[in-house]
Amino acid sequence: MNKRVYLLTIVSFVVGMVELIIGGILDLVAKDLNISLGQAGFLITVFSLVFAIASPVLLVVTAKMERKKLTLITLIAFFCANLVAIFSFSYSLLVLARILSAASGSLLVVLCITMASSIVTEQYRARAIGVIFMGISASLVLGVPIGLLLGNAFGWRAPFIFIAALTLLSLAGVYFFMDRMAPKPSVPLSVQIRTLKNRKLLFAQLTSFLFLAGHLTLYGYLTPFLKEALGFGGTMVSIVYLIFGCAAVTGGGIGGFLADRLGTARSIISFIVLFAIIMFVIPYTTFSVPVFLLVMIIWSMLSWAITPAMQSYLIESSSAETADVQQGLNNTALHLGIAFGSAVGGYVIEQSSVLSNASVGACFIIVALVTSLISITAGVRRYKVKHPNHTAS
Repeated sequence: MNKRVYLLTIVSFVVGMVELIIGGILDLVAKDLNISLGQAGFLITVFSLVFAIASPVLLVVTAKMERKKLTLITLIAFFCANLVAIFSFSYSLLVLARILSAASGSLLVVLCITMASSIVTEQYRARAIGVIFMGISASLVLGVPIGLLLGNAFGWRAPFIFIAALTLLSLAGVYFFMDRMAPKPSVPLSVQIRTLKNRKLLFAQLTSFLFLAGHLTLYGYLTPFLKEALGFGGTMVSIVYLIFGCAAVTGGGIGGFLADRLGTARSIISFIVLFAIIMFVIPYTTFSVPVFLLVMIIWSMLSWAITPAMQSYLIESSSAETADVQQGLNNTALHLGIAFGSAVGGYVIEQSSVLSNASVGACFIIVALVTSLISITAGVRRYKVKHPNHTAS
């Protein structure tokens, strides 16, 4: 496989880290800028919301630009956005920085995927796209512990300095090692949205949205939860996030294996049911650190175990022409879920306590179970109509 794919993976990793890197240092940001935890949590919400909306829009707007040039311009914009964050001494300026980094970052992720698929032969195309998504997944999982370690050691601006430095390295790598690349025809937004008329696909995308919303209702505020419910200090919180990240990456691998063995539909249902149970149980495990850590490891593994099963399910449920569109829409659904979940989590903290976040998040997971069942049974009904003599096994 072309080694430049790994350069693009590094770019996607750097971009992905920005989204949740602030999650572990919400209390530091809130204290320094004299805002509430809910307001600090909005910094995650606004990023994910802009990321989800900007990605398909900017791709259409920039459809005719040469890809390498566009990537360099977007990396410069992303670097400047992080500079704004570094020198933000007011809440409104930091919100602006998050909006700018989300818009530029969303385009960079799509560019990395399209360029990676273009520089390899057809037999390596799926693998190249998979490697890019591994970079994105790893960044979402490891971004928080990295941000937490740097933030606790050097202040909340340190993670953004780290991101800015990595962005400059990425900029140099793209400039020196990537070739010019002509743009490919883009799929109009109206065509993308029309694919959701398929009930099976629509409710599958809703499942991804609700699952991430439920997860982020607690995960987005895990630092205050750990400090309030378990009395953890900065070092222990960092260790917990590191454990969470390692378990989540492992869970993604296990989830892919189980999806192949059990089937995508059965795996999705099983993961959602177990995840809902774990979310409800979490608040009742804080009496014992070992018990909490054990449950948290299962929670983190399940949080990413569903991803390969859902991606495969969408491919199975789509035609060859719309499979790529569904992958893009799923990325939008995931980030909308992150935005909504973090917003709800912030509201719960403002109105009640962070101890309530897990139970509220679990309610969203229950609704995700319902939408997944609707999607799966919609597919079964359509199959029976087309094949009336078929007997389901």
